[in-house]
Amino acid sequence: MKYFLLIISFFLLSCGNKKVLQLPEISTSEITEINDVSHAYLFYDETKEDSLELNRKNLISTTNWLVNVDKRLTLKQAIPHIKYLQDKKDNSSHKNKNAKNYFTCNDVSRKNLGFVEFTDVNYSFEQKKIGSINSRKSNVSLFIRYQSKDSITIFTDAIKCIVIIAQTNCENILNDLKKAFPESSNKEIELNLKINPNITFQEYISFKSTLIDSDLNYIHLSNNELIFN
Repeated sequence: MKYFLLIISFFLLSCGNKKVLQLPEISTSEITEINDVSHAYLFYDETKEDSLELNRKNLISTTNWLVNVDKRLTLKQAIPHIKYLQDKKDNSSHKNKNAKNYFTCNDVSRKNLGFVEFTDVNYSFEQKKIGSINSRKSNVSLFIRYQSKDSITIFTDAIKCIVIIAQTNCENILNDLKKAFPESSNKEIELNLKINPNITFQEYISFKSTLIDSDLNYIHLSNNELIFN
């Protein structure tokens, strides 16, 4: 089953034409196998107006959805289609409350598929729409502004001022979070992501998987993600 998925994620034959989809790579994954699935594909295609082609013909609303996004697409290109798929499933007359949505990735540590769940992620291109829904009511709410893998800002956003905690990068962000908020502080931290829309889907997944797979159990990701430059 897993090997079949790996092959079909890279090569999809449609109307006699071979389409190539390059899956994003992650170093490791907590989710390695999913049953009862159907697929959607976001292809990178330079012949299209926005360089993207969406194939959702085989989606079944009551199954777990595996969304295969080409790693070369930018968030500006991919996120509107991902939001469309989320809305389509949420508004379906046939629902399965246990069915989830996942991004399909290439887990390089296992040389097999890995998955990143995004069922409850609320993507927004407008800052005013980001609120506190699904918040864990954490002791501290932090914001992470991701411009690129070498330019990341950790800050608090109070009513009257912004306090910058650290200027960091992908390699050091977990250590900087640990320094600012050691486990001994007994605080629950919620991270709110503000992501540059021009980064690739590969860069987005790499960064997000770094946060998800960290050993900082007192730090959690907010379900609200702002795609905003």
